Amino acid sequence: MTKSILIVEDEEAISRVLSAYLRKAGFQVTRVADGKAALEAFDLAPPSLILLDIMLPNMDGFELLALIREKSSCPVIMLTARDGIGDRLAGLDGGADDYMAKPFIPEEVVARVNAVLRRPSQWSDGSRKRHFGSLLIDYTARSVFLNGAEVNLSPRDMSVLLFLAERPNQICTRDQLIERVWEMDYDGSDRAVDLSIKRLRQALTHWPVSEGEIRTLRGTGYQLWTR
Repeated sequence: MTKSILIVEDEEAISRVLSAYLRKAGFQVTRVADGKAALEAFDLAPPSLILLDIMLPNMDGFELLALIREKSSCPVIMLTARDGIGDRLAGLDGGADDYMAKPFIPEEVVARVNAVLRRPSQWSDGSRKRHFGSLLIDYTARSVFLNGAEVNLSPRDMSVLLFLAERPNQICTRDQLIERVWEMDYDGSDRAVDLSIKRLRQALTHWPVSEGEIRTLRGTGYQLWTR
């Protein structure tokens, strides 16, 4: 089945180039230039993925993302000329699946689209639960089960796991985790995040590597990798 992409971009030249490359890659493409048109197109025919610019007429991309997340877990990749860490965190924390700064190479956008679409389906049963093989994460209850048995985690370690699990196969930096999980309650220790990751690995010792694992990418960050 052909997958569809909704491009929400008010710069005509960029929108046309992205559309051409995505169509060449075998996707169906719909292009709109503002938030209102994007919501109408989404409700008419929900796409497989949305490429969403932040700087839009009428409402910005963050507002549009929030409205989409109220009704759907459709994958969203943010496209923007704003590359500050604050914007990146706002997009990822708001539910974006990936974030690309302009200028970008169209071939890389297509590669990112394919990578996001290969990720597991967002939610099972329309609920806030997610399976990674034998690992089940219930986001609403903030609970984790491995092979049917509950995994006991501290509130802080649970928050780290939830943050990583909402972004499978995506690299999350130490700064992102500190900003999102530790917030103002950060003691300044460079080891705080590393120790939390170590405890999570110990708690998930019996999670088969063939299903997934928490990876450290030296000098870059952390990743919940899953097939």
